[in-house]
Amino acid sequence: MTDENDTAEPPARPQDAASVIRRVEAILLVVDEPQSLVSLATAVGSPVPAVRQAVESLVADYDGETGGPRRGFELREVGGGWRLYVREEHDDLVREYVSGQAPSRLSQAALETLAVIAYKQPITRSQIASIRAVNVDSVVRTLLGRGLITELFADPDTGALNYGTTDALLVNLGINSLDELPPISPLLDDGSTGFDAEIIR
Repeated sequence: MTDENDTAEPPARPQDAASVIRRVEAILLVVDEPQSLVSLATAVGSPVPAVRQAVESLVADYDGETGGPRRGFELREVGGGWRLYVREEHDDLVREYVSGQAPSRLSQAALETLAVIAYKQPITRSQIASIRAVNVDSVVRTLLGRGLITELFADPDTGALNYGTTDALLVNLGINSLDELPPISPLLDDGSTGFDAEIIR
């Protein structure tokens, strides 16, 4: 006998404008890469036009155009997708705050991910994950927060962000350029296998 719960449809989500705005905002707070309107619409279970209006409302709200204060962050379109960013005028403040935090050792996972980026840059998050065979979202966030890697550019076709290392890594390693990185041992797989084939971004 089939359980009715097995075929039950998920509860419909409210589609009033305020509810859609709140759901879109919630998703934007946790994403690490720009999200297209279609991706956001799928995530919140709302039509694309409603999500487009929600995004426009959030942009206006954060910019202080609706009577409230101008926020220290903004909702910006990058590479065909939307993501929250610190406003440019606060970059130095945030950089000083992050660099002033008590340093702690990088985990083994962070070190491995940093090595992949250093040797394979520019490289997308999905390419890193395919090499390490694990989810690297939290590790990439950690490395970004430490200022050891940075977002270089968004792929024009997929919108996927490409990452690379920063001068801070060179300083920490005590080298002048990436050319001084030691060669990868010929006994180890450098992760290049499969890069000539199609890569899922």
